[in-house]
Formats: sequence, structure tokens, C-alpha cells
Amino acid sequence: MDNSTETEVSTVLMDIRHLSAAQFTALGVTQMAYVKPVLLNGARAFAIHGADGTPMAVAGNEEVALAAIVQHEMMPTRVH
Repeated sequence: MDNSTETEVSTVLMDIRHLSAAQFTALGVTQMAYVKPVLLNGARAFAIHGADGTPMAVAGNEEVALAAIVQHEMMPTRVH
């Protein structure tokens, strides 16, 4: 006879486009970062921000920005 206790896991689906600041923070500010196209000194660049909006870095192209996020063991997200 098995005496182990079953743990119920529930899944909650959210549309991340409509999260409050508190909900976004709860997702893991230190685990997610987003890339946003910007103009820097008149040139197109890609800003990297933490999930809470904290500026982290700027890259010359989107691929480099996404790679930098992954290199720092974070999940990249695009913002348009």
C-alpha cells in the first residue's frame, strides 16, 4: 500500500500583455528580461530591461541582445 501524499498542481493561464506590475514581478523579475527597440544617438539599438523595467544594457542588434539575456541565464521576451 502506498502511503505517499498526492500533490495537486493547478495551471493558471495569463495573458502577459495585461499583467499588473505586481503580477509581472511575481513571475520572476530576476529570471526574465525584455528587449525593446530604441533610438540611441540617432541609431537603432535594442535596450535590455529587467522584467520590472530596470534598464540593464543596450545592444547594437536584437540577436546580440537576446543572446546576452540567455547568457545571463534569464528568459528573453520581446516588447514591441
